[in-house]
This record gives sequence, C-alpha cells and structure tokens, in this order.
Amino acid sequence: MSGVARAFALACLVVLSGCALDFERAADARGFELFGRIAVRYGVEAAGGQLRWRHDPGGDEMLISSPLGQGLARILRDGESVTLTTADGREYRAADAELLTERVLGFRVPLTGLSDWVQGRPATGAAEVTRARRDAQGRLELLEQAGWRIEYLAYADDGRLPARLRLTYPALELRLVIAEWRAARDAN
Repeated sequence: MSGVARAFALACLVVLSGCALDFERAADARGFELFGRIAVRYGVEAAGGQLRWRHDPGGDEMLISSPLGQGLARILRDGESVTLTTADGREYRAADAELLTERVLGFRVPLTGLSDWVQGRPATGAAEVTRARRDAQGRLELLEQAGWRIEYLAYADDGRLPARLRLTYPALELRLVIAEWRAARDAN
C-alpha cells in the first residue's frame, strides 16, 4: 500500500475509534452520524477526502471518499470486530481498530476516545486528561489525552458542537471539517 494510501487509511481509522439537536452525553446512547471532510498528514505524505461516519455504541460505519466522491475505504465495527475494506476490494479484519492499524499500516494507533473528542469532550474511560483549556463559553479549545493533542478550531453556528478539529500524534496530523451532524434518530 502506498504511503498516501496508508496515511488515508490511518485517517479513516483514527476517526473511527469512536446535530443541531440536543447532543450531550445522551447522544452516545442514540449514536450520531456526521458528514464532512478529512485531511491527514503522516510524515511528508498527505491525503484528503470526504467523510461519512455513522456511530452508535454497538458499531460504526465509516465511508471515506476521494474529493471527487470515489470510494476509498469502508470501515465497519460490529461489536468487537473491525473490518477495513479498501477501494480494490481487499478486506482486513481484527478484533479492534488498534490491532487492525498495526497489521495493515505497520503501527498501532491509539483510538480510544475519539468518538467523544469529535463531540467536544474528554473521553470517558480513556487515559487521564493531561491538559485542557476552555474558551469563555466553557467549550474545549485544547485537549491532551492518551498522547493525542486535540485542537478545537471552530464550533458550529449554534456553538455547541465542533466544526473544525486538528488532532496530532507523533508524526501524524488529522484535520476534520464537520459540515453536518445528525442524531441517530435523524440519520436515516
């Protein structure tokens, strides 16, 4: 797999780990769907595309497409099983996303907590928060947890959910622009 493809697959998995409606902690019980753009830089290589991610406590489905809409990767988490399907139809399976990234990409990616981070909050049950900074409205501006640095660059117009994030981990930078949030009940 080329370096750019590896980095893009990594971006897909990084986001996995994990509305203009009431979207507090109760959202995890219902799940969410988000649409947007993703860009990843790993070392000197970079890639980007479109993102559609459906998350609920029992599973995830993430579709990553090129900027022109061609499917690049599909990631499914069903309970304890994760499957990554590449554009050429190859399937990779593992018990968890970290094992999958190690096998497919050659290194482990700490994914615990990302579904919380994209919702603008520290992850529960993950590593202790090492640093956090909030703005005047009490929203996260910066969060450091589990070796990741998450910068909240912008919030949606209603001010409640993140719209632009930058996540960094040694040699990896992931940028998300979230165009639309939906609660699971609206995600059909």
